[in-house]
Amino acid sequence: MKVVATNKKAFHDFHIIEKYEAGLVLQGSEVKAIRAGRVNLKDSFIKFVKGEPYIFGMHISHLQSANPHFKPDEKRPRKLLLHKKEINKLIGKTSEKGYTIVPLKLYFNHKNIAKLEIALAKGKTLHDKRETLKKKIMDREARAAMKDC
Repeated sequence: MKVVATNKKAFHDFHIIEKYEAGLVLQGSEVKAIRAGRVNLKDSFIKFVKGEPYIFGMHISHLQSANPHFKPDEKRPRKLLLHKKEINKLIGKTSEKGYTIVPLKLYFNHKNIAKLEIALAKGKTLHDKRETLKKKIMDREARAAMKDC
């Protein structure tokens, strides 16, 4: 599995509850651009439009070596491919207050197909974010102390 892009901000801002693997509907040279690592997941989010999941705000840059006459919109909404049971479960959960769906990472699986890992998440409060940061710093210091011994 080759990870192309990760959304570090999602781990900072949300409690991850459940993870899912979704396919993507891509156009033209977008797969080549993803292979080249020209993807940004930072401000992207997932929303349901007419019962189908779409990812908004994912930026896939145009590749210079690709056809210059066909340039798909870099920030266009892209449809996600999930099983119907998963879609129904996610729609039910996101209708509850505080739950959302966020993209975590974009990667190529063992069959060399681009997949997006998405997660059902609940937003963190400012207090939780500070607590996570403190724990991270403490772990880093502990590893440094163990390394010195």
